[in-house]
Amino acid sequence: SISKSSSTTVGSTPKAKTQQLSLSELKTATSAGGKTIVEVVEMNSTEVMEGIENVAVKIAQQVLAKQGFQLDIPSRSASNQIYVPELDRIVLGDKRGTRSFLNVKESRKAAITTRVLQLIHAVLIKRIHITKRDLFYTDVKLFVDQSESDGVLDDVATMIGCTRSNLHVVASDKGLVVGRISFYEDGDFIDCTKMGVGGKAIPPYIDKIENIESDAEFILLVEKEAAYMRMAEDRFYQRYPCIVITAKGQPDVATRMFLSRITAELQIPVLALVDSDPYGLKILSVYMSGSKNMSYDSASLTTPDIKWLGLRPSDLNKYDLPDQCRLKMTENDIKTGKELLQESFITQNPLWVKELQRMVKTKEKAEIQALSSFGFQYITEVYLPRKLREGDWI
Repeated sequence: SISKSSSTTVGSTPKAKTQQLSLSELKTATSAGGKTIVEVVEMNSTEVMEGIENVAVKIAQQVLAKQGFQLDIPSRSASNQIYVPELDRIVLGDKRGTRSFLNVKESRKAAITTRVLQLIHAVLIKRIHITKRDLFYTDVKLFVDQSESDGVLDDVATMIGCTRSNLHVVASDKGLVVGRISFYEDGDFIDCTKMGVGGKAIPPYIDKIENIESDAEFILLVEKEAAYMRMAEDRFYQRYPCIVITAKGQPDVATRMFLSRITAELQIPVLALVDSDPYGLKILSVYMSGSKNMSYDSASLTTPDIKWLGLRPSDLNKYDLPDQCRLKMTENDIKTGKELLQESFITQNPLWVKELQRMVKTKEKAEIQALSSFGFQYITEVYLPRKLREGDWI
């Protein structure tokens, strides 16, 4: 079996412009009346509705006083992002901004914000969930582009102080899970060993999942859907007790939240299988340390201490990967690789540094699917069994 490590901490991907403060520095700044951080909490529908109603009352009071109205919103700009090593994630600072209806440049955004508040309140009253696309189509002429309504959702969450999922506006299904885990989803029993070849779509409303049970020894986090489908069809989890998860590339909020929750509840390690290129590591950084866009909710979206199982640069020679399966890194790949070597989630782990240095030096990359050159089931019959047998993860 695999035991969870408690000593190794793998960090985040803060850019140069991201501030870095330790917890002690934050506490000192706070006691001196300086910088604090903004983190949201889980709220039920009634609490979120009350928060929206409080905002509505303030708006009404300003309008009645013939002042127009302005909204006070925590800033999610890059300059307000702080990386805290002890938390191993990016958090939101305490800078705030205003959005005034009387300001010509801000009036449209203020109108969009109040419209989104109104729509979310209506959704919460009905105790239902809607997709971000549903929200956009309720007022296309005002929103114009979905990015407008999507961005305001994060603003609303920080204003109210709740998680994004508490707003009951979700993204469409993207992530998949299969293997040794069962739970109840909105009252329905789900056994992920009996969900067909493709497994179960990870629901966007994680708050409706309860009574999670599993006899898995580890979670296998897979970057690509093709590799996930190979493991699902071969029922890899029956030979090696595990849970297999994929977000089909860049991780979405639901998959990140699901992984964070089951890891915390089951207390089992997470082993990652990503492409051997800089972007595979960037995807891992989002799972581990969060994204700047949602730093206010990083506590519920991050999974620290993910182990890098493969595909690692050293695997290319160790498993004699044919030359035709090795791709030359572009100049942009090499630049990204060198930038990653300066970031905390790499520098805190010497073995990760060594692997990335090898990648940049050889200027070679490879996708997980390259292992199929040895046979379509090589990954489940040879590569992963050997990796697990040797404990070959870092």
